[in-house]
Order: sequence, then structure tokens, then C-alpha cells
Amino acid sequence: MASIQKKPLVTDTYTADPSAHVFNGKIYIYPSHDRDIETIDNDNGDQYDMRDYHVYEMDDENTLPRDCGKVLDIEEIPWVSKQLWAPDCAEKDGKYYFYYPARDKDGFFRIGVAIGDKPSGPFKPEPNYIPGTYSIDPCIFPDTDKNFYLTWGGIWGGQLDKYRNNKYDEANNEPTGDTPAVCAKIAKMNPDMKTLAEDPRDIVIVDENGKPLTGKDHDRRYFEGPWLFKKDDTYYFTYSTGDTHFLIWSTSKNVYGPYTYGGKILTPVLGWTTHHSIVQFKDKWYLFYHDCELSKGVNHKRNVKFRELKFDANGGIIEMDGTLGA
Repeated sequence: MASIQKKPLVTDTYTADPSAHVFNGKIYIYPSHDRDIETIDNDNGDQYDMRDYHVYEMDDENTLPRDCGKVLDIEEIPWVSKQLWAPDCAEKDGKYYFYYPARDKDGFFRIGVAIGDKPSGPFKPEPNYIPGTYSIDPCIFPDTDKNFYLTWGGIWGGQLDKYRNNKYDEANNEPTGDTPAVCAKIAKMNPDMKTLAEDPRDIVIVDENGKPLTGKDHDRRYFEGPWLFKKDDTYYFTYSTGDTHFLIWSTSKNVYGPYTYGGKILTPVLGWTTHHSIVQFKDKWYLFYHDCELSKGVNHKRNVKFRELKFDANGGIIEMDGTLGA
């Protein structure tokens, strides 16, 4: 049987930003849905003008996914103006909570939640976004103590660099030089899974000497695409460096951090963005990610892929080559 790893999993449309989870013994992929439109790239991300979501279901690691159909459309969400970007999903007490970012009517990115009875959707959106949220790229993490934590954030087009202490100021920009880098956010969820139980906190990433990564350290600092998971008693906070195009891992013994930089997960892929998730299925771990192979490098026409991910004897993630054919 030919392997389906490192190949586009969906070829009849464009998909990106895959959040993969195992529910009921199957792998479910929650991607964003790139549109086949002609546009011009810019740092604000206007080319990523997505308007709906589909869910994909895989029986196992050897079977291509099935399209479960459209599960949420922009026209169903009262508070949204445009740009349904990278989502995520979690299960609690038989309900499925689908988290997604979008711009509100004033142009600010917020995070909303929609609720369904099945992992394959459809999902019914709450009438307003989650109070206290801003920016993009929600990742919902179920801890082993039954608490759920929402992490999120992306700079530049994702607006995270405009916030300090959870307050927006248009005059703010990404830090430079030796100033500490912008941090992703984390907050525990209330039991209703629809509201934050606390004010958002910074996820601080430190170097080998315990010093926060700085604004000038573009090869290591946080940019977007957080993914939080736990292996044994260690939390792994993973993310994209954006303009240097690496996927990075860091670790902590506390869900809130600080997290110590560990290394690269994946070197640059074809296309500007790199966005991922990591999931354990049976006795192996897998990296879900995207590149632009199908469109031959068009940044806003991406395709989801996956490959096995391995750890070394010390729990470090072994670096992989993102080059096509590698």
C-alpha cells in the first residue's frame, strides 16, 4: 500500500491550517478553506479571504480523508465581517466546540465558538464572539486534569502586536532589538466552554539561559499558529516563526509556562505560511501541516498534508525537512 504521508490529503479544493484530533477512534481534521481566487499578497493577509469551513474524517493513517461537508458559513455568524481563518475543535460531555477567528464588524479579529453534536459538525455559532478574546489562531487544549485552555495569537495581519496587557493601541508594533518578543496568549475556559475563566496571560518563551526571546530573534520568536499538547508530564508549546517560516517546539512543566525553546520541528515549506497540529493516533505521533504544492506555490492556495513525528530519547522533537520531496 502506497503511503499517503507528505502528499496533499485533499485535492478537489484548497485547505490549510489543519487542526487534527482523534475522536471516536478516527482522525478529524479541522482546516481553514482557501478560496480559488486571484488576488495580491500583502502583510495584512487580505489574500486569505476564507468564508466557510469543512471538516475531514480519516479512518486511519493509511486512508485518505472524507469531506464531511460544509459545517459553518460566514453568513450564519452575526458578528463576523470577513476572514474565517484557522480553527480548532474540542469535545466535552458529548458536545463539540468549534473555535474560529474572524474579523468583527469593526475590523478587529476576535475568536468565536460554534457548538455541534458530532465531531463532523455541523456547528451552530454563538451570537457573539468570546468576550476578552482578540487576534487569531485559537488552539483549544484539554489538559489531563479535565480543564480546558484556549491559546491564540498572531502578529502582523493577526493584530497581536497591537496589544499590550490585553489592550489595543494602533501605535504598537512588533518589538525589535533586545526588547522581549510578543507572546501568544492563554486562558483557562469556564465549564461552559464559551467564556474565559480569567484574563488572558502571556505564554513566555525563554532561551537556554532562561531569558525571554527577543524581538530581533526571528528564527525563534513567536509569530502565529500555536499548538499545545502534553506528552507524559511535559507540556509542548509549538508555533510558527512566520517570516522565517519555521515550526518550533518548546517545553514546560506548567501549562502557563514559561516554555523553554527546544528546536525546529519543520524547516520551511513551499509557500509563505506554515501552520500545524500534532496528534497521537494509536501508538504513533503525527504532524499535520500545509504547503502550496497543489497550486505550485500560490500562497493563499494551500493543501493539507501529514507525516509521522518522532521524539528523541530526551523528549525532543526530531527536526524534519519541509522541502518538497524530502
